[in-house]
Amino acid sequence: MMVGYARVSTQEQDAELQRVALREAGCGKIFEETASGAQRDRPQLAAALNYMREGDTLVVWKLDRLARSLKQLIETVERLDDCQVGFRSLTESIDTTTPGGRLIFHIFGALAEFERSMIRERTMAGLAVAKANGRVGGRPKALSDADVRAASALLSDPSITVADVAKRLGVAPATLYRYLPGGRSAAS
Repeated sequence: MMVGYARVSTQEQDAELQRVALREAGCGKIFEETASGAQRDRPQLAAALNYMREGDTLVVWKLDRLARSLKQLIETVERLDDCQVGFRSLTESIDTTTPGGRLIFHIFGALAEFERSMIRERTMAGLAVAKANGRVGGRPKALSDADVRAASALLSDPSITVADVAKRLGVAPATLYRYLPGGRSAAS
């Protein structure tokens, strides 16, 4: 069975063009929703995926109706493949139920993996250059060693609360507890 999925991004948009194309393609059931493509939580897509059985094919009018990014598209189609469900995009003429369609889709997957590897390599190279130039990554420390010693000294006075010390140092009490686990007892 061919199952259609139509999506528009806003209430002002109309999915009629998609519905007509999906019906003409032979979809016996069409799931439709209004949701941003970037939105991960799409109840009608989830309903379509749950409705489908082994041997069915999910049909979309265009790839961007199913996913906003190549990574999201590949994840969704891999999920379909795991359930032995095909995928077809009408506009791009991709059909994973055919050998040629699977080949094209695997090329998309290889390109996405290559892109992720390139990003990772550039990130690692950038971090190495920064380190070689004396820059240290990560968030700066909220409290210096002198601040921690001052906090410890202040907390030795039972009339001064952890909240008072944290306020005086310009940090949240949780931050102070991170530097002095146990609070006042760690200050002794």
